[in-house]
Amino acid sequence: MPELERSTTVVYIEPVGTGASGRLADPSGYTLATYTHFLHAVIEHLGLTEVALLGHSHGGFVAQRYALDHPEHLAALVLYDTSPVTGEEFWAAAVARMEGFVRRHVDERPEVATYVGDLTTRPDPSDDEGATAVLRAIAPAYFHDYWGREKEFAAGRSALRMYAAPAWGAEPPFDVRGELSRLAVPTLILVGADDFICGPHWAHMTHQLLPAARLVTLEEAGHLGHIEHPERFTEVVSDFLTG
Repeated sequence: MPELERSTTVVYIEPVGTGASGRLADPSGYTLATYTHFLHAVIEHLGLTEVALLGHSHGGFVAQRYALDHPEHLAALVLYDTSPVTGEEFWAAAVARMEGFVRRHVDERPEVATYVGDLTTRPDPSDDEGATAVLRAIAPAYFHDYWGREKEFAAGRSALRMYAAPAWGAEPPFDVRGELSRLAVPTLILVGADDFICGPHWAHMTHQLLPAARLVTLEEAGHLGHIEHPERFTEVVSDFLTG
């Protein structure tokens, strides 16, 4: 999010099991409690009284859990392309929207015929290369119009990296719907209008649970609005933080 970095100090976290962060010995240990534990350690290490926490997608699950458990550390919360619940309904909706994406594009782009299977296949916990190949293959579905701007996005697509082991975390579906009403930290709910996996339905559900929060929809954006429309994304987040 380089545009946001122009006005804000941004600390990016590589969650345990990804990037330069170490692997867990047990792949089933990649749970929300684990991610929240390490996030708390990083925030305490920063030594700041309060921080603004932005959680994108799965990071939004972690951010919600952290905000509920440690509100004293937060000046603000941004829930970006995420949901207050997962489970069967959540995944059924994601698959249905992916199926719709395939129907719209398969005649011009036959390769999308594999996207639904790719989305629903659990990778081998040791196969980072295989998981990365799948993510790069289905990446266009995460954009509003990938092929219309392919020259802009192709390099980023080829640089995407997926780590397989975290997909094997063993825990019940995420669900904080019964808890969010006690969240008092100023909150921005931000969503791409065409996000197939954490789209407007889930953003509106979050907003109903947090009516004092600000809800903003990024038009002509999928799951990666900060890449598709960085200026608009930065404007919305900066205005919220300064306000």
